[in-house]
Amino acid sequence: MGYRLAINGYGRIGRCLLRAWREDSRYHGLQVVVINDLHPRPALAYLTAHDTTHGRFPGTVAETPAGLLVDGLPIRVCQLEDIGSLPWAEEQVDLVLECSGSFSDRATAQRHLNQGGRRLLFSHPATAEVDFTAIYGFNHRELRREQRVLSAGSCTSGCIVPVIDCLH
Repeated sequence: MGYRLAINGYGRIGRCLLRAWREDSRYHGLQVVVINDLHPRPALAYLTAHDTTHGRFPGTVAETPAGLLVDGLPIRVCQLEDIGSLPWAEEQVDLVLECSGSFSDRATAQRHLNQGGRRLLFSHPATAEVDFTAIYGFNHRELRREQRVLSAGSCTSGCIVPVIDCLH
């Protein structure tokens, strides 16, 4: 069994994460097991298969009664607005990827953890009370196992901070 992921919010970032997972063999130890998004499954399947920026998905994408079938791998799709109803414990989720852009605070992250997610990573800047904000190329090596609520910072931070660090 691989490291089990949930994607909450399947917009641009959520779909890019799923695409990266399938396109790069280094990530095949990961399993995307559930996606939560309010849009209908047919729309999610179509947008996964036909991305206007990245082109057609290189594998197969199909809609099923329970969710999506991506390269033959089943992914459950939920359409739940209430974080308190998400099936993270049932799906044994190791990491929730919070990609909705709607939340950035510790209290909301804790609600995901209370639902059974073992860790949470905001795909965007979060408030100061998160355990760690990782900027790849700058401080990502400081990440520790005990940190459970994380932020990936912003795209601007990810681009400029490593350059500023070199100049400093």
